[in-house]
Amino acid sequence: MKVFNSLLKFCWAASLAALFACSQSASESKQNTEIYNAEKARIQALYNPAKATKQRHQLDSLFRVLQKKRGFNGTVLITQFNKIIYKGAFGYADFTKKDTLTTQNSFQLASVSKQFTAMAIMMLQEEGKLNYEDSVQRFFPDFPYHGITIRHLLTHRSGLPNYTYFTDKHWPDRRVFITNEEVIQLLTRHKPQPYYKPNTKFDYSNTGYCLLAAIVTKAAEMPFENFMQERIFNPLGMKNTWVLSKNSESKFVPVGHTARRKKREVDYLDGVQGDKGIYSTVEDLYKWDQALYSEKLVKQSTLIEAFTGTNKATQKQDYGFGWRLKKLFNGEPIEYHGGLWHGFNNYLMRNRKDHSSIIVLSNVPNGSLMYLESVQQILYPSPDLISSKKDKPKSKS
Repeated sequence: MKVFNSLLKFCWAASLAALFACSQSASESKQNTEIYNAEKARIQALYNPAKATKQRHQLDSLFRVLQKKRGFNGTVLITQFNKIIYKGAFGYADFTKKDTLTTQNSFQLASVSKQFTAMAIMMLQEEGKLNYEDSVQRFFPDFPYHGITIRHLLTHRSGLPNYTYFTDKHWPDRRVFITNEEVIQLLTRHKPQPYYKPNTKFDYSNTGYCLLAAIVTKAAEMPFENFMQERIFNPLGMKNTWVLSKNSESKFVPVGHTARRKKREVDYLDGVQGDKGIYSTVEDLYKWDQALYSEKLVKQSTLIEAFTGTNKATQKQDYGFGWRLKKLFNGEPIEYHGGLWHGFNNYLMRNRKDHSSIIVLSNVPNGSLMYLESVQQILYPSPDLISSKKDKPKSKS
């Protein structure tokens, strides 16, 4: 009887604790929603329609010049104060077929994909299915490189060799996709020399994000592409976004080109996910950008770590979880990422201070994205630049 009473008390205490936790969680969620709504209202109140119209004309002129003189070919979406202030499409999805681009065309995001992989890891960390300090061996016991944690993979501090180099001599058919698991098998079997000891320094690593996607598959107990679709893309209404895989449906997408507009072909390396492989549109990426101000995917306290650097403060650039970090010329911190792969060249930048973003997707990597600072100057006019223009003497001619 005493044992029964003790068991009853334990069950009652456990139920009470669970009820309290649920109540606390609901209360915390409600409070966070209120904070989010208040902040959204505050930001949107700063929106100036007249100023936005002027910016829209400036941006349209800029991109038309970039198309005509620099050969820009792609789609654009630019926001400020949670509002779309400019959206456009320039050129062709395929120069051979002369298919005109629209803002609903999905581009291979290349390394812009990394922020989504990092988000999947953060979601699973919140759910207790992994920890940032877990070693790779928790998920792949035979992995031959020791001392590497999930955090090291997220922040490019693993020292792992680049899979795009060593797989060339070990993969027999360039027409057949190689998967993340097969990359890990090649690493395990051939043990190419690592670049340095883990956590010694920052060194950008596609292999690290290949491993992260494989860890998502293990921890979530479902294929990486399914997790992304079910847990991120569908909930956010990203209808034209998916992960390329062996099972991908045939879809019409822009073709990647060389700088001289020669068509690029998909090859075996396109089968690797996590470091690249996501296809999306500027309109879907706007939904993604907006979701990052909410708690639709993870708590803000979790997300903030993605925007926190790991390198020394003296460096101009830093890296969080799937995001590059730096400050604009006006001192405001931004997170951004570029992407370059098989004829696609992309850029996504966010400024949390005014909820602005610059999203540019291109299928011709000809250097035209080097001029994106001109876009930033339109959104955030530099006082020094304005002053220098005022002080500059007028030409006599």
